[in-house]
Amino acid sequence: MTHPTVVREAARVIAIEAARAYVANIRPIDLTNPSVLVGHLMAAETLLMDIVDAHTEPTENEGAER
Repeated sequence: MTHPTVVREAARVIAIEAARAYVANIRPIDLTNPSVLVGHLMAAETLLMDIVDAHTEPTENEGAER
């Protein structure tokens, strides 16, 4: 499915800013608590998947070029 270029660019910015906000709000992590580490890893993986999705779905212009 293609999306208008403006919508796709907005999704890209939102995904990147969400990852930046998450990293900015991380407090010192207790490295001896595996539950906390797993939680951070799962959150990071989800944010990275969102960034990849936002950059791999074609826009109107990219869909026409392919």
